Amino acid sequence: MPGIDPSVAPSGAGCVECDAAGGWWVHLRRCAQCGHVGCCDTSPSQHATAHFKATGHPYIQSFEPGESWFWNFETETASEGPALREPDSHPDGQPVPGPVERLPADWQQHLNG
Repeated sequence: MPGIDPSVAPSGAGCVECDAAGGWWVHLRRCAQCGHVGCCDTSPSQHATAHFKATGHPYIQSFEPGESWFWNFETETASEGPALREPDSHPDGQPVPGPVERLPADWQQHLNG
C-alpha cells in the first residue's frame, strides 16, 4: 500500500523531537512509512502532525499498547492496516503522559484540545 512500509522499525520508544528537546507527550504515533515516532495532537508540540506536514507521509499508527488503528492525514479518516514491524507500541510500563520526570506540575494546562 503506498505510504505504508511494514518492514521499517519505529524510531524509538518515545517522541523523537520531544526526547531531543527534553519535552513530554501524551500519546505516541508512529509514521507507517518511515517509522518516525512523534507525539499526538493533544500533546503540546504535536510532532506527529508536524512530521506529516514536513514529509507528506500520509499514515500514522497509534504507538500505544493495545491499539492498532491507523490515521490518514490526507483523508482525515481512521482505518485498519497491515501489521508493522515490532515493536508495535512503546513499552507497557511507560507512563501516559510521559516521561514522568519531564512533566511540569501543571501539565494538564498545556494540553491541546
